[in-house]
Amino acid sequence: MVVYKHKKENVYAPPSDVDNEHVADNPADFKSYKGHHVLLLSDNYFTSVIGPNGSGKSNSMDAISFVLGIKSSHLRSAHLRDLVYRGRVLRTSKINGDGSATTNGVNGHANGDVASDDEGNLNGTQERNDPKSAWVMAVYEDDAGDEQLWKRTITNQGASEYRINDRAVTAQQYNEALESENILIKARNFLVFQGDVEAIASQSPRDLTRLIEQISGSLEYKAEYERLKEVQDETLDQQNFTLHRRRGINSELKQYQEQRREAEDYAKKADERDQAIVTHILWKLYHFQRVIEESEAEIQKHQEELKEQRRGVEKYDRALEEAKKDQAKFGRDVSRTEKNIKEKEKAIEAKENGLVPISEKIEITNKNIKKCKTRQADIAKERDSHATSVKHSSKDLKVVEKAQAQWESDFRKLAEQEGRELSEADVQEYNRLKEDVNKRTSSDQNKASNLSRQLRGDEETVNSLKSKVESAQWQIQRLESELSVIRERKNSVQTQVKQTAKEIAEKKKAFNEHNSERLRLAQIRTEKDEKLQEVLTKLLDAEDGRKQNEKEVRLRQTVADIKRMFPGVKGRVSELCKPTEKRYGTAVSTVLGRNFDAVIVENERTAIDCIQYLREQRRGQATFIPLDTIQFTAANPSLKGAHRGSRMAVDAINYERSLERAVQYVCGNAIICDDLSIAKHICWEKRNDVKAVTLDGSIIHKGGNMTGGQGGKQDSRRWEDTEVDNLRKLKDKLVSELQALPESRRGTSQEEILQGELTGLEQKLSYLNDEVKANDRNEASKQKELKYAEGELAGAEPKYDEKLRDLQNLKTNLQEYQDAVSEVEDGIFRAFCRRLGYANIRVYEAQQGSLQQEGAQKKLEFSTQKSRLESRMNYEQQQLDETTKRMTSLEEKAQQDAALIQELEVEKESTQNDLDTLNAELEELTEQLEQQKSKNTKKVEKVTEQRREAQKRGKDVENTLKSIQSLEADRQLNAANKYTLLRRCKLENINLPLQEDSRGLDQLPIDIVQADPDAMDVDEDPDATAFQTSDIQDYGIDIDFDELDEDIRESDEPRIEKDLEDRIKALATELESLTPNMRANERFESVKERLKATDTEYETARKRAKDAKDQFGEVKAKRFELFSKAFSHISEQIGPIYRDLTREERLPMGGQA
Repeated sequence: MVVYKHKKENVYAPPSDVDNEHVADNPADFKSYKGHHVLLLSDNYFTSVIGPNGSGKSNSMDAISFVLGIKSSHLRSAHLRDLVYRGRVLRTSKINGDGSATTNGVNGHANGDVASDDEGNLNGTQERNDPKSAWVMAVYEDDAGDEQLWKRTITNQGASEYRINDRAVTAQQYNEALESENILIKARNFLVFQGDVEAIASQSPRDLTRLIEQISGSLEYKAEYERLKEVQDETLDQQNFTLHRRRGINSELKQYQEQRREAEDYAKKADERDQAIVTHILWKLYHFQRVIEESEAEIQKHQEELKEQRRGVEKYDRALEEAKKDQAKFGRDVSRTEKNIKEKEKAIEAKENGLVPISEKIEITNKNIKKCKTRQADIAKERDSHATSVKHSSKDLKVVEKAQAQWESDFRKLAEQEGRELSEADVQEYNRLKEDVNKRTSSDQNKASNLSRQLRGDEETVNSLKSKVESAQWQIQRLESELSVIRERKNSVQTQVKQTAKEIAEKKKAFNEHNSERLRLAQIRTEKDEKLQEVLTKLLDAEDGRKQNEKEVRLRQTVADIKRMFPGVKGRVSELCKPTEKRYGTAVSTVLGRNFDAVIVENERTAIDCIQYLREQRRGQATFIPLDTIQFTAANPSLKGAHRGSRMAVDAINYERSLERAVQYVCGNAIICDDLSIAKHICWEKRNDVKAVTLDGSIIHKGGNMTGGQGGKQDSRRWEDTEVDNLRKLKDKLVSELQALPESRRGTSQEEILQGELTGLEQKLSYLNDEVKANDRNEASKQKELKYAEGELAGAEPKYDEKLRDLQNLKTNLQEYQDAVSEVEDGIFRAFCRRLGYANIRVYEAQQGSLQQEGAQKKLEFSTQKSRLESRMNYEQQQLDETTKRMTSLEEKAQQDAALIQELEVEKESTQNDLDTLNAELEELTEQLEQQKSKNTKKVEKVTEQRREAQKRGKDVENTLKSIQSLEADRQLNAANKYTLLRRCKLENINLPLQEDSRGLDQLPIDIVQADPDAMDVDEDPDATAFQTSDIQDYGIDIDFDELDEDIRESDEPRIEKDLEDRIKALATELESLTPNMRANERFESVKERLKATDTEYETARKRAKDAKDQFGEVKAKRFELFSKAFSHISEQIGPIYRDLTREERLPMGGQA
């Protein structure tokens, strides 16, 4: 154990500085120290504890470490309780299974003390009364000679209790008191354990540095050092950031100074350009106003002429209307009769189609009856053949029975004749000798007799089995032959079935194709007839219910002409756009307003060419919308879904995607509302600057004013012109398609032929399938019989073979016994046989027994022959019964076919009667149609004549209207152009010179207002006698043309306009090349303010960076001072020791550590 004593004022004091210090250690019940012990450590600077293993060195070190505050985990224990003394039993005794201890005979103690007598009890067991607590006290004397008591106790609860001079303190206070004496628990600068010196010597430079920092106290300032370093870096970055930003603002300030000068030059050029624009606009407005006034005077003159011409036209128009109504009535009668004729033709066609299958069924049924009769004749022959076979078999059986009876009679007679008579003495001698033989061969004779009886029984069994095998073999051969015939017939019929099914499929396919084509054509014809009738009805109603005004007729004709002449003309807005739903018609018409009849063209060049054409031909006026140059404001997407009962006007119109720019222009931000309350909510409550139109045509303008009271009839009719044109085109298309369709009855004959062939083939297939089923049943029956016969043969053959082998073995055994008996008989009967002339006694006995054997053989033959004849007769009887059943079935089928023919004949007659009636009615309707068509033709001629007269009278009106329309077009075009220019001046803030009593341009509405600005042009009153011209409003704006030079005022030549436009373009080009920043002055002042604020921020950041650098320098210097002082002290102390340890002969001064 090593104790390092420290002075309070210098933890690294040399030994000479601590002469008056000494330490004593007093452990009690601590680890291996039982009871109270005192360890004196003297007053040396460096105390070492040495001793052998197990002598208690480590426990002494643990005691000192414990009292100086080291945790139990560093004292080789998991818990404090493990440090309390637990007795020498734990180290020197063996614990038995019952908990008692047996001493091992080793007497020792951790500190070398001898154990007490109580611990060495001879019986080897003792009660364990170990202490529950322990404590260690360190007595410490400082330089002043004051003694301090440091005590640490382990309580009964396993906790630590700290005392200084018998005063209880906390662990924190205890550690602080130790640190005041330069005893550092974390650094462990008071103890050096075994291996610590080696561990320190092997540490890396980084670890040694950390150890020196810990010992010197420099490590305590590490956190503050790192925090201040981070603050210093952060403040330095902020200083650099503000510095760079200040430099950027200075550069920006110089840039805006240059831009401010450029903006002043630009403003001067802009004033010159604005004056050139005003001159150009004044020149155009002056000539627009001149054309408007001249056109109004010419129109007034033509209006008077038009009144007289219209009065003459009205008379012929009334006559034309009457003629058209009369013709329409006859036209409806013709259509009704034609419809009835088509219905009759369909009914006749249905009856004829129904009549063909009936005739075919009758013909097929007759063929079936003939086939049944033919089949009956074949079956009758087969039945007679089987009956003859039965009869012959019965006759043969009787012949065999008679022959057997005759043979039996003859055999009895022959047996009587063949017998030879012996004398009485010979018989007696034969009997005596026979008895002698029997005595001597009784055993062999008994065995031979038994074998003979068994042989006869086995022979009968073998003969019976042989007859059964031969009968089964004959039956199998017969059934196989019949099966072969049935299968050949079955294969033939199946081939016919496949061929017939294939023919049926082909015929069905052809029939279905013909039928489908006929039905398709009929359906197409019916649909087109219905559509044509519907179109004709709509056209008739449209012509009867309205009279087209001349202005619309001329406008449509004019648009058609310019579309033909100029490829870039798309058509009128009303033709190219349609409401998505019928209920939106009035609202969409109101939204379109004056643009309802506007013409959409591809580009501005096409629009100019069209206007020039209308002007030269005096065809009136028209508004053109060029897709390439039209300017419009995109619809506000926030208005979509503004209310459940509203939608954008653009969304309520169907149009081609290529016309989107034009539709956006004519609709703008207008919305369509279901009723006026929704429109008020959107415009007034939500304060949306839009034009709202209701379904009935009421309007809330952007300015807040309202327009209403329009009639829906006139608005709804504005879409009818295009619909009527489309109906006429559709009528012509339907008529041409109907004429191109083939005749409906063209394929009827071919279809009837196919139907008949198909019916016959289906009937044939039915009979063939029946025959296949009959063959299947016969084959199954024969297969069953064959299987039964084969089973019988398979069961009989093994038995026959086995019995035959047994019979041969039996005969062999019998012959052996008979030979033994014969040998004895030959010896005994030798003299008897020699005397009577027999070779041996068996010849005599054979003569008497051969007849019996011959009789038995003959009986067996008769029995076998009778069995065969009976089997054959039974089979032929079964075939006869089956043939009789088939004959009965065919007779019943023939009766059913006969009854079916009678029913079909009745049905055919009824259908034919109905067909005759329908043909008669069709003839009557055809005659009626011819009469009605004749009358209708006369009415059509009358209508044509009246129309010709009306058109003739209206030609002058049309010419006058063309002149008025042309003048009105020029007037409206110039008025629109004037409004467009004024509107442009308002929107672009162009200041025009005005008269003193004139209203300002701010009073000019953005949306043009002429009469009803938001409504479309209405149809003219048929009773009006004058052409209705539109009023042109000047909105109280009176232009002062005095500033306009006389040389350009009196001429409207294109050369003057070109010069004015070139001047404007030159100034605009010069302005575009300047591209100044108009906000440069404003930006210049803003940047100056930013520069002042940035200077202030920079000074603040610089001061903060300086303060952070100073604070960091202080902590850094303090750490360096502490570390250097500790490092110097350690170096000074280690140097001499290292030199002493490394001194040798060749290096007398030693090494340098």
